[in-house]
Amino acid sequence: MRRQVAAYFCRRGESAEAGGLQFSSTGVFTSFPVKFLHAIHDFLPRHVAGSEIYAFELCRELSTRHHVTVLTAEYDPASPHGHVSWRTVDGVAVVEIVNNWRCESFADTYQSPLMSGRIASVLDAVQPDIVHIHNLLNLSFDLPALAHGRGIPVAATLHDYTLVCPSGGQRIHRAEHHLCEVIDVDRCARCFTASPFASQMAFAAVSATAPAPRVVQRLARALQRRLPRLAGRAAAVAQRVASPSVTPKNIADRLARARAICDQIDLFVAPSQFLATEFQKLGVDPVRIRVSDNGFVPLQPAPVIATAGPLRIGFVGTLVWHKGVHVLLEAVRALRAGTYEVKLFGDPHVSPDYIADLRARSTGLPVRFMGGFDRERVADVYAGIDVLVVPSLWFENSPLVIHEAFMAGVPVVGARIGGIPELVRDGENGLLYDATSSGALAAALQMIIDHPDRLNDLRRGVPAVKAIAEDARDWEDRYAELLQRRTVGNLG
Repeated sequence: MRRQVAAYFCRRGESAEAGGLQFSSTGVFTSFPVKFLHAIHDFLPRHVAGSEIYAFELCRELSTRHHVTVLTAEYDPASPHGHVSWRTVDGVAVVEIVNNWRCESFADTYQSPLMSGRIASVLDAVQPDIVHIHNLLNLSFDLPALAHGRGIPVAATLHDYTLVCPSGGQRIHRAEHHLCEVIDVDRCARCFTASPFASQMAFAAVSATAPAPRVVQRLARALQRRLPRLAGRAAAVAQRVASPSVTPKNIADRLARARAICDQIDLFVAPSQFLATEFQKLGVDPVRIRVSDNGFVPLQPAPVIATAGPLRIGFVGTLVWHKGVHVLLEAVRALRAGTYEVKLFGDPHVSPDYIADLRARSTGLPVRFMGGFDRERVADVYAGIDVLVVPSLWFENSPLVIHEAFMAGVPVVGARIGGIPELVRDGENGLLYDATSSGALAAALQMIIDHPDRLNDLRRGVPAVKAIAEDARDWEDRYAELLQRRTVGNLG
């Protein structure tokens, strides 16, 4: 392997010694400073969700030994479509391309010539040894082919279903309250036209023809930041004026392109067996997929303080419909008054209409909207709850919040859906319930309330969580394997 990897660097005009390669006595390298480009649909600090946090922490850990750049996109109506900027997030280099969804056709939503051109320029500027894809939404399906055309291996972490779900990657049609167990192109076409992405396309079309397009764009940006609900209504008006036309054939063409991409990615890693199986059903060769959970920055568990007070029930995450917070509120309404309190942690500006609905549902209940929080306060958040509820309605992968709760010593009550049952072992470190049944969730919570000692039993069953440092070492081994494989192929 040493000769093969050294040959790889020599073919790039470098030497193994110049590249800083180090090998163990068995001939397997223990460090190999190379250049990685991680691609994700959006990024910190404006977008704080599970995949963004994981990508950042992995990149930050890798950057202690390697050269790491993040490629991402941002929707910013006040900036020119396609504008490229460079910044850093806690020392991690970030290249950001503005994608305002100015599309001539539906195909431009996933394979825009402009976005592909910008990405090609980034590849040429960064010259990575490995491209690691987290999400291609807002970027371009052309990225794997562009990388391969430059002799760059491509790895991917599977976080959700954006490759096959154009409306956001959750495989759930909110308007019809339908979980898409099977991809139905007719339903997908209806779903997309009601999605925020269709609104963004419509606004781009309207603003481009306005008498003063830049003024309109700056106004939209200001509304998005300060009055998100009003901004959403403005986008909806634009959509009625210039609603994009999307047909089932458009969706079928996108699916076909997505399946072709799967053959252009050298290695997939799925954090849950459920997600791996789903992508195998969608056509990914099982040989290309490995199952390995994500790593996380360790939390210091808060001391467990016995209390006779009400059960402190927590939700932590994005306050959107498919996360099922309304199911939680329906469930707690059935609990005995005075025996519980609910804390909802999440940015209230992500989905203003849904937040308004949640506030209406919580009338008369001991429910507190805690807002968002800085990452430095994560341990404090979990220290303030006795049990975390994960009431998701979509096919979750391997939720960040479950790992955080376990690291903090907090049991989880989770919906029996997607990859959640792989983490929450019913009766050992938490409880599971039917995702569609608020009654079943209420029964699980009432059981904990009625038997407080059961909570201590569940706490003792909370498992250890893989650290981000261990995960980064696993990825270094995979990167080395891909470099070796590509080098052997090139030499052959």
